[in-house]
Amino acid sequence: MPPAPGLLSRLIALRRISVLAQGGVLLLAVVWLRIPLPVLPMVAITVTLGAFNLFTQWRQQQARPVTDDEVFAQLLVDVAALGGLLYFAGGSANPFVSLFLVPLTIAAAALPVRQAWLMAGATLLAYTFLMFWNLPLPPPQGEMAELDALLARASGVAPEHAGHVSGFALHVLGMWLNFVVSAVVVALFLTRMAAALKARDRELAAAREKALKNEQILALGTLAAGAAHKLGTPLSTMAVVLREAELAHADDTELREDLQLLRTQVDECKKILSQTLASAGQARDEGSRQIPLDAYLERLLEEWQLIRPQATVAATLAGPRPAPEIATDRRLEQALLNLLDNAADASPEGLAFNADWSATALTIDILDQGPGIDPATASRLGEAFISSKADGLGIGFFLTNATLEQFGGSVELTPRDTGGTRTRVTLPLAQLTLAPT
Repeated sequence: MPPAPGLLSRLIALRRISVLAQGGVLLLAVVWLRIPLPVLPMVAITVTLGAFNLFTQWRQQQARPVTDDEVFAQLLVDVAALGGLLYFAGGSANPFVSLFLVPLTIAAAALPVRQAWLMAGATLLAYTFLMFWNLPLPPPQGEMAELDALLARASGVAPEHAGHVSGFALHVLGMWLNFVVSAVVVALFLTRMAAALKARDRELAAAREKALKNEQILALGTLAAGAAHKLGTPLSTMAVVLREAELAHADDTELREDLQLLRTQVDECKKILSQTLASAGQARDEGSRQIPLDAYLERLLEEWQLIRPQATVAATLAGPRPAPEIATDRRLEQALLNLLDNAADASPEGLAFNADWSATALTIDILDQGPGIDPATASRLGEAFISSKADGLGIGFFLTNATLEQFGGSVELTPRDTGGTRTRVTLPLAQLTLAPT
């Protein structure tokens, strides 16, 4: 698994702070405390680490992904630089030696177990080396000795202890300062690392949920394709029988009209099945041209009225004219037809279809006068097999919601103050515009 997102950026920021801190401490020790340190090699190490950080910034801008081994190598550079500075400043007796825990903490939090244990071995090896090979710090002299005595009294170090251990009070002060720096660095890094890991967990959970929904859609699509093939034969048989019944009862006007209506509905079902099978795997009609949005919605309502001739709908199409042009898409048409069917089922006495658009977005409100919908059910609609109808399967709304999400849109059901349900569809028009050829 790759390192947590942004890890290299955090390493660059921490190293930048480290370089500034090293320079500041070195300046303080040499200029103010007048400790005779080998300044040249220590400055060279600090400058080299700063240059390496600039290289890392350049590396971050490259397209090549960051690997665990690369992060481990970056941390080893920090360990080597810290070890080099401590070698010239007292080795393991330097209170800042515990800064070796910072790269170890980062490795343990962000890298696999193997690299974490390797980093533990590398820091332990560097610590052990500094115990036996180092340039010791000189004992405090002059004003520094007076400061050491003052710190000894302020910190409560016993006089006999301070007398036997030269510079012990300064060592205690250095340990305190080291703890402050370590606490700030570790807290800053780990909190940001934890936030990055939580963000990645949320992304993984969303990806798993999307994959599960896609599997459900695929399963339903497979079943629908099989059902479409099987329905072709009985629909053809019904069309033939209805035609024969019309001829046999040509004298009965009322019955003939009913039979004609039934045959029209059967023909419409056959047409829908044919279009579904013909357009399987196609995003939109091949060879279709862009049409104005208002004409598209009018055609949609006309098609729905053929399927539901008994339903009444009051349509209002508002928006700037001429309306923006879009390319027809069968999936979107079917999604909107499903919503109209649901509203008509809940409100046989009629419904309203209000559409409003701008140059970039479309909003559709379908208002019914049915029994309404409770908030608990509304919050779960869009999941598979969750329906607002007592005898519904929840498949239609599930597929409708999934289709609208593919187009970057959304659908929301809310109860109306006057009774019934408001079904609001919000849809950006960018994905419904054909690319210029």
